[in-house]
Amino acid sequence: MDRPIVALILAGGTGTRLYPASRSHRPKQFLAFGGDRSLLAATVDRAGFADETYVLTRPDLADDVREHAPQAGVLTEPEPKDTGPALVYAAHRIREQVGDCVLVCLPSDHHVDGDFAATMERAARVATDTDDLVTVGVEPTRPETGYGYVKPGEKGETAAGDAYYPVEKFTEKPDQGAAMRYRHHGFYWNAGMFAWTPDALLREAGGTPLGPLVDALESGDPEAGFDAIESVSIDYAVLERTDRAVVVPATFDWDDLGAWDAMERVLDADEDGNVTLGDAIAVDAADNVVATDGRASVVGVDDLVVASYDGHTLVVPKRQAQRVREVVAELDTEGAF
Repeated sequence: MDRPIVALILAGGTGTRLYPASRSHRPKQFLAFGGDRSLLAATVDRAGFADETYVLTRPDLADDVREHAPQAGVLTEPEPKDTGPALVYAAHRIREQVGDCVLVCLPSDHHVDGDFAATMERAARVATDTDDLVTVGVEPTRPETGYGYVKPGEKGETAAGDAYYPVEKFTEKPDQGAAMRYRHHGFYWNAGMFAWTPDALLREAGGTPLGPLVDALESGDPEAGFDAIESVSIDYAVLERTDRAVVVPATFDWDDLGAWDAMERVLDADEDGNVTLGDAIAVDAADNVVATDGRASVVGVDDLVVASYDGHTLVVPKRQAQRVREVVAELDTEGAF
């Protein structure tokens, strides 16, 4: 490929659904969750195929990022307004610093097992050869209602022989019946990993709700650009509107460590199906997730998440793990998150 690959890792979020381990002063990307490295450090290592690596974060987290990822460049966005503004801002900044390149954009909180580099290098080549916006699609392993889905079109192929599929439709968080249908009709999970050139993203963002930010970046006033736009995801702002989106299938196993129920999919369980993090005991209990920075015990219960950190304790049915954000919303209003 005739241009460098730059890995851009997004690490400005908080991870509200992993409360109370994840808090405003200790976002989940700096936690290990059973591993020997933080999620951010593992992501930076996974991006070792790239010629350069940048981490985009909030100004108040920049020092933490440097501690966990000393080998990466650090960018700070003027204001956290979801992935749309973040990715547009980073594309413009990296183009200024690196020049003509292709970006591989990665969240900092995923679990990956397999040949990650091969897929992402292929996505980068497709982005360069087609000048399209590439999303990486993961083949569903279950009817997951918490993920977005991508419907692929007819197979295409670059001159170099890399396969891709034009995106026919993006669908956000379907109900259980739709998720089952999507799984059996060839849809992919939209895993939030992308590849594009900075020019291609800025071009496609220009006529969207992110247009004022693109204009402000070009005129050298990013703060005014952020003031002029609302918080919006890159999927809603750009990918669902453009006709230049394509999907490249992943050849690795993947999970989004977005909520406590994900832990049972990526960590080993005991003979009764209990997954524990920290000093935890399960007696006459099955299929629970128990996590603590102190000592926790569960007796005679099934299918629960019990998490206790810093004197904050959460108990929720596993099937309702996504509802943790409701607790965080209340804590936020009290300044207690």
